[in-house]
Amino acid sequence: MPHALFIADIHLCEDEPAITAGFLAFLRRDALQAEALYILGDLFEAWIGDDDPNPLHAEIAAALRQLQQQGIPCYFIHGNRDFLLGKRFAAASGMTLLPEEQVPELYGKRILIMHGDTLCTDDRGYQRFRHKVHQPWLQKLFLALPLFLRQRIALRMRAGSKHANSSKDVAIMDVNAQAVTAAMTRHQVQYLIHGHTHRPAIHQLEVNGLPGERLVLGAWHHEGSMIRVSDSETSLIYFPF
Repeated sequence: MPHALFIADIHLCEDEPAITAGFLAFLRRDALQAEALYILGDLFEAWIGDDDPNPLHAEIAAALRQLQQQGIPCYFIHGNRDFLLGKRFAAASGMTLLPEEQVPELYGKRILIMHGDTLCTDDRGYQRFRHKVHQPWLQKLFLALPLFLRQRIALRMRAGSKHANSSKDVAIMDVNAQAVTAAMTRHQVQYLIHGHTHRPAIHQLEVNGLPGERLVLGAWHHEGSMIRVSDSETSLIYFPF
């Protein structure tokens, strides 16, 4: 049955070879059966620039390029970990970069897709930080720094983020219901797919006066997670690495 696949929060890094192996197996197995693959952010644990010579990046780019050569288009929305991923890596991998909110029409369904962090409006500290680091001038300045300095800054920021999150109420790190409804109403959709929260589920809701669904992808910690959309279903699927 023709279908599209959605994934997010894979968090690829050299320290987690099992996740890398699972992702590569997913590309060779599940993705090849789809008509399109959508990656909704945080493909990588961290991204400090397309000029980073990390061998893992080249390996993933080659695998994604092979998928495209097999006729499967891959689309990418930036996450909060890899928001600096740029045109150079996209060209090497064959991915199409999308804006932070996109509404593809698939199998008769208009679906709003995003990473999901912008929906967590109760976490005001994070939203202030996000606004700051998405300033184009600051990103340009950061990317102009030597690679070793960017690595140090990224490590320090990650440690600070972990410390801040450890003291937050878990509820404020989830999506805000009003923000969800506002986004779906703004785009006039009944379906929303996102990641970021690491709380995989399918939520039923009412929006625009009609039944709707919010589908949340899981993080790839110990198993894979994907959402499959076809003309007859929207399903959340788990699978072992």
